[in-house]
Amino acid sequence: MKHLAGYRRPYPGTQPNHLSPLYRSSIKRAPSQPLIYLPHTLSEVTGPVFGPGDVDIKACDLTRQHGGEPIGERIVVSGRVIDENGRPVPNTLVELWQANAAGRYLHKWDQHDAPLDPNFTGCGHALTDSEGRYRFVTIRPGEYPWRNHYNSWRPAHIHFSVFGPAFATRLVTQMYFPGDPLLEFDPIFNSTPDEKARNRLISQFDWETTLPVQALGYRFDMVLSGRESLPWEGK
Repeated sequence: MKHLAGYRRPYPGTQPNHLSPLYRSSIKRAPSQPLIYLPHTLSEVTGPVFGPGDVDIKACDLTRQHGGEPIGERIVVSGRVIDENGRPVPNTLVELWQANAAGRYLHKWDQHDAPLDPNFTGCGHALTDSEGRYRFVTIRPGEYPWRNHYNSWRPAHIHFSVFGPAFATRLVTQMYFPGDPLLEFDPIFNSTPDEKARNRLISQFDWETTLPVQALGYRFDMVLSGRESLPWEGK
């Protein structure tokens, strides 16, 4: 049997701190004792296996999931899922969820005083191809207020979940947009100490995927492990 690598601690500073006082809810959620790392078994380092039958081909275009056109600026978000050696991770499930153009989620707990869009659900999924590539067409999400501190606003962002080659390599992260002035003030974005790692959460404007007269393109590559790994929120 091929040797299966166990868990390796991330490089210092490249992942969000469990306790980040400026991110107020982390004060209650952060562990009060040192973490205990359990040895991985086959159930953590293998699977899941996805195929075309596991996805809806329409789910990668969030602007075509309903009978009408959603409100907002259309964008294309694409990139590659790769391992720490730059090798593609093919046939893995990439999930996306986000607020609508007004900065509101279609969720009962979201009580932001902004309109819902009947033609925008805000979630989708896709499988990576043989080169680890994925692509979504969606709406640029709006910023929204939250109750972390006085007059606090979250930058525009898109949530991603990527399974990678195994359950234990599942990555949950957020993608931000270049030039957003709110990033400087966002305690979630800034909870990753290392600046280079933090900036890997910012997508890059991409002429190659920009659609003439239709949508701007943004590139967001996701590295699952190693020194260049994206900061992750949980597994």
